[in-house]
Amino acid sequence: MRKYLLNPGFVAAIVSGIGVVKMTREGPRDWRLGLLWASWGIGIALAVGSVLDDDKRVRAEELDRELGL
Repeated sequence: MRKYLLNPGFVAAIVSGIGVVKMTREGPRDWRLGLLWASWGIGIALAVGSVLDDDKRVRAEELDRELGL
């Protein structure tokens, strides 16, 4: 969990959710609101994917180092 909380991309994606919630409360209810939520969800998915890729890369490097490759 710490690897997500300390990742700047993940933090930025979560913080951008504040603006999405604010627009949902105050803005008009039209097709743009759906796109706003979809783009926020895609941003979260990309942030999680980048954390997982970094973790996988680090584990592979550690394994290579242990095996002497």
